[in-house]
Amino acid sequence: MNYETRTIKVSVAPKGEPIFHNGVTSIEIVDEAAGEFLEVTQCNDSNEGKISIEKSEWPTLRAAIDQMINECRDYK
Repeated sequence: MNYETRTIKVSVAPKGEPIFHNGVTSIEIVDEAAGEFLEVTQCNDSNEGKISIEKSEWPTLRAAIDQMINECRDYK
């Protein structure tokens, strides 16, 4: 059997901060048996199902989302 390595999760964080910092946003490829898609999550104290995006963060976050969406496979 052949194997491959895939990157399925990336994080965008303020430079120098730990991965559990409130400003860390994660972009992950997931598949619930209906095809791959992205989940975007953020560590925060409230955990209300929303993320906060600072204007200065957007270019890096957008680039990471574009990168990961291109990594999603289409099994059709």
